[in-house]
Amino acid sequence: MKTTSLPTWKELAKAYESFQTKTLKELFLSNPSRSNELTKEAAGIYIDFSRNLWDSSIIEKLIALAKEMKLEEKRDAMFSGEKINKTEDRAVLHVALRNRSNTPIYVDGKDVMPQINEVLDRLFRFTKSIHNGEWKGKTGKKLTTIVNIGIGGSDLGPHMVTYALQEYKQEGMECKFVSNVDPNHITMVLRECDPETTLFLIASKTFTTQETMANAAIAKTWLTAKLGSDAVSSHFVALSSNIEKACTFGITKENIFPFWNWVGGRYSLTSAIGLSILLYIGETNFKELLTGFHEMDQHFKTAPLEENLPVLLGLLGVWYNNFYQATSVAILPYDQHLAYFPAYLQQGDMESNGKSVTQEGEAIDYQTGPIIWGEPGTNGQHAFYQLIHQGTKMIPCDFIAFAKPCVPLEEQHAMLWANFIAQQEALAFGRNASYLQEKGVDPALIPYKTFSGNRPSTAILAKQLTPRSLGSLIALYEHKIFTQGIIWNVCSFDQWGVELGKELASKILPVLSSNVKELNNIEKSSATLINYFLTNQ
Repeated sequence: MKTTSLPTWKELAKAYESFQTKTLKELFLSNPSRSNELTKEAAGIYIDFSRNLWDSSIIEKLIALAKEMKLEEKRDAMFSGEKINKTEDRAVLHVALRNRSNTPIYVDGKDVMPQINEVLDRLFRFTKSIHNGEWKGKTGKKLTTIVNIGIGGSDLGPHMVTYALQEYKQEGMECKFVSNVDPNHITMVLRECDPETTLFLIASKTFTTQETMANAAIAKTWLTAKLGSDAVSSHFVALSSNIEKACTFGITKENIFPFWNWVGGRYSLTSAIGLSILLYIGETNFKELLTGFHEMDQHFKTAPLEENLPVLLGLLGVWYNNFYQATSVAILPYDQHLAYFPAYLQQGDMESNGKSVTQEGEAIDYQTGPIIWGEPGTNGQHAFYQLIHQGTKMIPCDFIAFAKPCVPLEEQHAMLWANFIAQQEALAFGRNASYLQEKGVDPALIPYKTFSGNRPSTAILAKQLTPRSLGSLIALYEHKIFTQGIIWNVCSFDQWGVELGKELASKILPVLSSNVKELNNIEKSSATLINYFLTNQ
């Protein structure tokens, strides 16, 4: 079923025709209560939707569309453990991983909470043994450097969270990440490591991921060359469901922490994949992170659509993507701790909703997932904000900020907030030619100094960046992505688009590795690149 065929979609299209000429300035002038009416709060997250090109009538129509697409029923199906990932015949239960209320959640008639709690308890015990020095490296030294080797969801989530929560790290602990199969990546990381105090986490559900296992092999060779082959069991653990392969690698069975096929990689940081986070910030802070996730999960599950933060954020994105034809969204965190948050959301959103067929397998003729990009403020202001302010593209922006800084530099934090507020005001209301004329600006320069305004933004706020507020923030975006996937009628939980490149790489690698210029069975343009590689070794 194509969403564009629905009566509610056609109603929205009709409403857009008359609404598109309205400006933010007009919307604020016509409704003095607009800021209050379009501000919502839940699970420690405060969102100001008022600087967006919509009003209550548009919101009502978007919610009617969500109801016609049965968003509430499909949301409940996810929480109840139904196999909503149709193409892989899997449940989608990242919400179970942070189910702090511990209410039963069933898959195939079996409550999954006991096994989740069992793995969590094992992870907590293991973390305690590392922190108190009970678990030591081969030479008897305490393990203080964690190196997570993974890729995609096994890297981006833990990397983003550990960087974001570095003010909460356990004393003496360091955390590093290797993902790229480029040998420069692991080489640079290993240069900074002491083999006697380094613990490697191999994060791969199947323990066959090409990039991860290639990097794991290099790490193993590096360690054993310095400490001997019997050091592997003291310095490596596996985050995997493939116990046999992990044991063959040299990791003891009790040091293999599993997760399940109903945990998608990009939603896995609260599973065993989050062990690096747990080791870095400790059990108490990790539980706070889970609590933040759970609070937003419960809000998404129970709040009316009109008050539901992820739903409203998702519907707003549909409005811009499909009616205003805005093809990208800028994620602009005004906190350097969230430097990796835009990259994390790139995978979360673009891998989930970058689809071109419906749930029924029909080709789609409307826009689905937008391009997600961004950079922390104020760095972005001196880079790409020029395009957002005065370029020809409409780019909705999510501005993210925290009222209280993590470090005691309040004066500089006020400077950050001044920029945070000013940029949104400038985007919304701009500066017209008459104002510049009154100020005596050279008439020749007025066209260059005029800002059209009417460029939308959303302010997403919390009191302070803490493990709890970060959990709520991540879950907010997860459920926004879910909402949009339902509206566009795509499967947000598979990622078949990454498979073809992997398949072709496995055919090309033997040719590159053998150094034999036999290219008859290789596609012509690829053969040209292979030939360049082979002749320049």
